[in-house]
Amino acid sequence: MIISLVGYMGSGKSHISKILSDEINFKLLDLDREISKRLKMTIPEIFEKKGEIFFRKTEREVLEEILVTEENVVLSLGGGTPAYYNNMEIINLNSKSIFLKANIGTLVARLSKQKEKRPLVAKISEEDLPEFIAKHLFERNAFYSKSQFMISTDGKNPEDIVLEIKEKLYL
Repeated sequence: MIISLVGYMGSGKSHISKILSDEINFKLLDLDREISKRLKMTIPEIFEKKGEIFFRKTEREVLEEILVTEENVVLSLGGGTPAYYNNMEIINLNSKSIFLKANIGTLVARLSKQKEKRPLVAKISEEDLPEFIAKHLFERNAFYSKSQFMISTDGKNPEDIVLEIKEKLYL
């Protein structure tokens, strides 16, 4: 079984996937990390040197390879992954998809602390961040909401979120 965690950057996909994979003894894969390993560059470097179109193409190739694996995997997806090509469709066909939903306030608080690691928000001022996230989230929610399951992460600790995922998937 493959469990795919979907959601906006800062929604907790990486953190939750680590705890979940440890608890249920599944292999942990982070799509961005797999792309970085393949290209021997960080995600910000890929965006800067090769551009977003190149990144999205590579992302799709790596995603397809992971989704055909026979292993038990918890897959943490990039925030934009579901919004390109027909990625959300193949994610749903080949895995159990879970949308980790966080509100704008939660996302702003988390992302403002880690802007330098996030190419999409690195150059956005603190005062423009809420509006940027709101617009982006509005565009991407149409894709995220196609997930098979949705869990609100606002005000919950990671252990409770993991427990909710396990309950939804009968693990």
